[in-house]
Amino acid sequence: MCLPGTVETVRKEIRKEGQPRFDRRTAILGGMGAAMAVAFPAKAHAVRPAKKRVQDLTHVFTAGFPVFAFDPPARATLVTIPSAGFYAQKWTLGEHSGTHMDAPGHFVLGGRLSPEITPEELIVPIVVIDISARAASDPDTVVTPDDLLRFERRHGRIPDGALVAMNSGWAGKIDDLLEFKGGPAFPGYHFPGFGLDAAMWLAENRDVTGIGVDTLSLDPGNSLTFPVHVNFLGTDRYGLENLANLDKIPPRGATAYVGLIPWEEGSGGPCRVIANW
Repeated sequence: MCLPGTVETVRKEIRKEGQPRFDRRTAILGGMGAAMAVAFPAKAHAVRPAKKRVQDLTHVFTAGFPVFAFDPPARATLVTIPSAGFYAQKWTLGEHSGTHMDAPGHFVLGGRLSPEITPEELIVPIVVIDISARAASDPDTVVTPDDLLRFERRHGRIPDGALVAMNSGWAGKIDDLLEFKGGPAFPGYHFPGFGLDAAMWLAENRDVTGIGVDTLSLDPGNSLTFPVHVNFLGTDRYGLENLANLDKIPPRGATAYVGLIPWEEGSGGPCRVIANW
């Protein structure tokens, strides 16, 4: 966001004797506040959302974050506050790093890409299918149609348009690369995912918006053909991978907010995913 000459200007300003230090954060927040005031009239500010609880479902995006393939994210410092008056980094990453979306075009030729995912698809009900007890003893387990029917008997019908997320307990392994992947390299990974029958049942019978997992892949780690990616994304729906904190939200009743950047020609991309209920 910095124009040519910004570094020199900032340095000059903060060195002026007797002048207040340039507060970039205050300037940004002030600009945001002015924009918000225009976008939302005073009367609207008095309206509070009915839902009170908020949970971040996103892992901190770190250098070296586990990825299924290619190089993990890397970062470098461009400038520091002592040297330039402000702080900035440069990141190098693949689109499918961190908590991220697989858009239909990730596996489907001609499928929709990141800018084509509509805002309506990014604010959706979220339900959580908990298979963590089974996954603890079987890392190759998958979400099955029986898991979905069992969920509905206990919690009611999965809403149309929902994001259906698998909680396998795998998010707790994120700090141990070998444990999280379940093996040193592909092929040879072992972690849970969606079974094809369950994913397609959701697409055909519940008109869901997407599915999500707390692992590296919508398909289980031991899959060699990625049928969930091919077939579920082929129905023009998206998937979310590497979700966190799914055990901290209710099985049903929350709304998910998926903060996908509309990357140009993006096959998906890192997201900030928030649940509110």
